[in-house]
Amino acid sequence: MNSLLFSKIKAITKFSLLLGFLINLFCNSHTIFAQKKDFIVVLDAGHGGKDPGKVGYKNSKEKEIALKIVLQLGELLEKHNFIKVVYTRKTDVFVDLWERGRIANKADADLFVSIHCNAHNSQASGAETWVLGTHANRQNFEVAKAENSVILLEENYKTNYKGFDPNSPESVIGLTLMQEEYLDQSIQLASLIQSGFTNTLKRKNRGVKQAGFVVLYQTFMPSVLIETGFLTNRIEGSYLNSKIGQEKFSESIYRNINKYIQQLTLNTVTSAVNEAKISPIKSAKINYKKVKFKVQIAAGTSKLETKPYNFKGLKNVERFKIGKLYKYYIGKTSDYSEIKKLQQLAKSKGYRSSFIVAFRDGKKISVEEVLKKS
Repeated sequence: MNSLLFSKIKAITKFSLLLGFLINLFCNSHTIFAQKKDFIVVLDAGHGGKDPGKVGYKNSKEKEIALKIVLQLGELLEKHNFIKVVYTRKTDVFVDLWERGRIANKADADLFVSIHCNAHNSQASGAETWVLGTHANRQNFEVAKAENSVILLEENYKTNYKGFDPNSPESVIGLTLMQEEYLDQSIQLASLIQSGFTNTLKRKNRGVKQAGFVVLYQTFMPSVLIETGFLTNRIEGSYLNSKIGQEKFSESIYRNINKYIQQLTLNTVTSAVNEAKISPIKSAKINYKKVKFKVQIAAGTSKLETKPYNFKGLKNVERFKIGKLYKYYIGKTSDYSEIKKLQQLAKSKGYRSSFIVAFRDGKKISVEEVLKKS
């Protein structure tokens, strides 16, 4: 056997091993998380105990319906051995809003999902998913005010919330949005969940919205608050109060949490390959022409100077204003393996929620689609 033929066989064998490893990662996404830590999801059933929440058609109670959906959702998620579910409550008990956030933070959670039901003095209907933000209008404030008002039932609420007044628009606006770092990921999850409600469950689409919910403000991870529907609507209220309706909602939320995790998994594959010290042959270099990858390290309403001292020593930070938010990036490369290294650097500096974004001709595109087409 001549040396040229031997080299070709060796290269093919090496590539086959790499391909097999990648296939195993994609087909068994739990392997990735098993190498690190469980993916922790905190499920929060709104209201409870002395706080019934909304009361709707045929005396249906928000606290009961939210709990039933949460327990079914948790059961579905727990079937995956890489997902750990933490509940803020599993029975009909009252839990302070600050305690719900503390539970999530103490668990070092990767996601926080709070489930609620809506009500109105009309026959309004439809599902909506909320993320934290300063409300854009009076209507959004009223939604947040209704959910935040539960703090008035808590003991020592003035101490726990440092003078926060749920009835004051100025107080809600004044929330320190420390969670802005996770805003993009919260919107990503909320969009998936809302799409499931609209396209699969055929619910009226009330959209993804932002408001100053205290329960979201208290958490430091991607977080969403789901208003599944209106208990005061005769048809929707009956559906939400039924076993089949609760099962459909829990299944839809489960599918889209799972889809969100799978999207995160795609960004972990290259890192897992590097950790296994498998070096792709030259023909398998992870390079995408015409695509520029960046790492988003933060987003918020504050305009910061892009100096290293503002970003924990990270250099060459770029700032772009998109809508009302300033977004901060590091890196600009077509080499996916290079951008993964920058993401790991950002995480080592404390930007745990940093994630990779992709641009083509100056327009943001899906990283998932870029990788699929490779």
